[in-house]
Amino acid sequence: MPRSPWSPPPAFTTRPTLTGSFGMSASTHWLATGAAQSVLERGGNAFDAAVAGCLVLHLAEPHLNGPAGDLVGLVAPNGAASRVLSGQGPAPAAASVAHYRSLGLESVPGAGGLAAAVPGAFPALLLLLREHGTWEFADVAEYAISAAEHGVPVTPAWAGAVRSVEGLFREAWPTSAALWMPGGRVPRAGETFRNPEWAAALGRLAASADGATRTDRIDAVLRNWREGFVAHELTAFLARPHRHSDGGDYAGVLTADDVRGFDASWERPVSYRFRGVDVLKAAAWGSGPVLLQALAILATFPDDALDPSTGRGAHLVVEALKLAFADRDAYYGEDAHEVLPLLLSDEYARERAAVISDEASPQWRPGVLPGRPAFVPPLLTETGVDGGSVGEPTVRATGETRGDTCHIDVVDAHGNLASITPSGGWLQSSPAVPGLGLAAGTRLQMTWLDESAPAALRPGARPRTTLSPTLLAAGSTVVEALGTPGGDQQDQWQLPYVLRRIIGGYSPQAAIDAPTMHTTHLPSSFWPRAWEPLGVVVEDRLGDDVIRELRARGHEVSVVDGWSLGRLSSVSRDPSDGTLAAAANPRGGTGYAAGR
Repeated sequence: MPRSPWSPPPAFTTRPTLTGSFGMSASTHWLATGAAQSVLERGGNAFDAAVAGCLVLHLAEPHLNGPAGDLVGLVAPNGAASRVLSGQGPAPAAASVAHYRSLGLESVPGAGGLAAAVPGAFPALLLLLREHGTWEFADVAEYAISAAEHGVPVTPAWAGAVRSVEGLFREAWPTSAALWMPGGRVPRAGETFRNPEWAAALGRLAASADGATRTDRIDAVLRNWREGFVAHELTAFLARPHRHSDGGDYAGVLTADDVRGFDASWERPVSYRFRGVDVLKAAAWGSGPVLLQALAILATFPDDALDPSTGRGAHLVVEALKLAFADRDAYYGEDAHEVLPLLLSDEYARERAAVISDEASPQWRPGVLPGRPAFVPPLLTETGVDGGSVGEPTVRATGETRGDTCHIDVVDAHGNLASITPSGGWLQSSPAVPGLGLAAGTRLQMTWLDESAPAALRPGARPRTTLSPTLLAAGSTVVEALGTPGGDQQDQWQLPYVLRRIIGGYSPQAAIDAPTMHTTHLPSSFWPRAWEPLGVVVEDRLGDDVIRELRARGHEVSVVDGWSLGRLSSVSRDPSDGTLAAAANPRGGTGYAAGR
């Protein structure tokens, strides 16, 4: 990566950037990293390893993701074009604005079956394994089955999530209390948690892998998920009225036909070339182009203005993100492919950059696109609820959750790379399904009950997701894969990392360790959709001088612990000599990288 006129990167990091030549794995939990690296050591490729790691994440971070949730991935097979793996299921056929309005709802609840999209995570992992992996499903599932049977350690965040919804579980979700509160109490951090129900269900799925070829056998597992006991038990359970986050009891609308009709899919990524590096993302049915738009706006400024560790650089980063997010909420959705080329054009970026001044803007400012009216979401401040949010797991007593996700990156010696962000199906998102040991996701909470919205609730349409992994490419060769949990903060925390890597010359670990920030000047994607005009959350390590300058420019700055924002990880491969690298986040105490 090129060097810049910035101050030099720090000489010391919390851990080294790992380097080697055989294979590298990095994720938000050491057990997933270990499983992925074990697959590489046993002869699997990066995609086998990523699938095994994702299945373990379901067990190791159940408050952050689950098999009935959703997933977005970016994969770069050596010698082939990069692909987006869409494991974001659509809204069920009966999930309409009219139906939800008929229930007296003004928004989709943040917890409960009405918020459940068609489960996409598990089918997406099977698609990745079938088309790019080499192993049998039973072999990659072995790690997760073992973790479910023998147990995994409960993290403090996991215990805190259960504690936050203990009353809901006891009062209204007895199946969740039975599964997630063994012995009738909230698990303590450090205790071992076992999930025999999911171990048995995953074992049944693995045993159903029947057929003459590996493809046939993986397809048999998918059929058993979509048409067998999982689909039947999940949809039958959600069809019973149950408590939702608004306090009402409703029946879910997800049906077995919805589950049967869903196929995970491949798409082409969108990209923007920033300072000679191609940044690849999923399209505008998610939030990925926010990062690309912010980079396009910042590309109009000189390198020495863009250091996020300076007052001016932090200001420009925040203002560019505010403009990009305004465009997201005004224009992004399932059908945004028509407007995306305009949003990513250099001419449009220059127009957007021109509105940035030396002062923080208090306005929500989408750009103007010919013939396309900007949707204006309800911009409401929920005083005292969202103030100072750091974007990591935030669970309220009614079950609604923001920013709960996990991530894994893998690279192998052949140059295959995978960057996958699984989410949804959180233990607190909907009542646990008896006999399956899992919960449905709640991604529909990101849709609007307004037909004019580009991200409106529409039967068969994907909700606009915040899941946003990233690939970096030099020419036609992908050289790095990265991502982070964090809801609306995912692209925000990735932006300083990308700037520090491409312009600042930081190593991956130094770029992860560096102090970061995000803005809250956007309507939250998560129920109840509050926003905080002018809000900026910064780690205290950004420094008093920078914080004072941001405040002087008009930003309303909330200062949080210096190691609390983001859980980035990355892997990379130097095409000149094949050297592999990996880095993981010290924040949260669970992320790890491994390799040799």
